[in-house]
Amino acid sequence: MISQDLLSILCCPESKADLVLDGNTLVSVDKNTRRRYKIEDDIPIMLIEESEKLSIEEWTSIMKKYGKNTD
Repeated sequence: MISQDLLSILCCPESKADLVLDGNTLVSVDKNTRRRYKIEDDIPIMLIEESEKLSIEEWTSIMKKYGKNTD
């Protein structure tokens, strides 16, 4: 599990936006990029080319789940 200290310094490499820990992934709070990064063996894989771009519906659902702004 990623520590809160590490989560507080990580950001999306594409947009520099904050990230939300969602299960075993990190999700960018940036509505335009909507990137999801895998966590493998407690190590975040922060490579844009290995990330997934979420649909607007899935991204919105995740942001609402964690009380983040979706505007």
